[in-house]
Amino acid sequence: MSDYHTQARSIPTGRADMAVDAGLRAFMLGVYNKMALGLLLSAVLAYASVAIEPLRVFFFQTPMLYVVMFGPIALIFISMFTMRNPSPVGANLLYWGIVSLIGIGLGVTLMMYAGRPGGMMDIVKAFLVTSATFGGLSLWGYTTKKDLSGWGTFLIMGVWGMVLAGLVNIGFAMFTGAPIEGFSIIFSVIGVLLFSAITAWETQQLKYMYYNIAGDLRAMSVATTLGALNLYITFINLFRFFLTLLSGRE
Repeated sequence: MSDYHTQARSIPTGRADMAVDAGLRAFMLGVYNKMALGLLLSAVLAYASVAIEPLRVFFFQTPMLYVVMFGPIALIFISMFTMRNPSPVGANLLYWGIVSLIGIGLGVTLMMYAGRPGGMMDIVKAFLVTSATFGGLSLWGYTTKKDLSGWGTFLIMGVWGMVLAGLVNIGFAMFTGAPIEGFSIIFSVIGVLLFSAITAWETQQLKYMYYNIAGDLRAMSVATTLGALNLYITFINLFRFFLTLLSGRE
């Protein structure tokens, strides 16, 4: 999995011919289709995990809650060290495993907002805004002639910075009994800006990846799946940040 990211970032811009290419369109369509299926599965699992009482009890009132909470992060880190040259089957198992756990975890969000006046409308609005933002920036990343490769290091540093800031806020809340005032809104604004940039960057990296592996069916299958995983995670993060901003929830 790490080789996939390294390879994508190392592709020179000159190799990426911006002319319309049927193979490239098919590759990107495959990525977006798999991502869309992942989002659909997540929505179904989020609803089922809340609406079906035995599932709600199993996932949210037993130690399975910790698997749902930390499973996606654990799978990502494990794959970074164990999937140097993933097979199509391995990549698919990773993708659908992460999608399933995140989908079930979204059930918590659904429960939180379902009980609030206008909460479900907030979720719908956040999804629509996220879809429009993601679609526009992904299209820009696909069509722009500007090389975004240099963004990678700064964007990854930004993600780690947000992780550390989140941990600091959690620690502050544990010691004082309350999170840092206004942290959630500021954190979400930064998150929207950061993951908006990541959307465009990842899309362009997928485009460059295609020109590097075109013709290698095994590599293209893996790249389609891992590309869908990257975009799926980016979409989910954007959705969560927009939901916080649109609902005004601290």
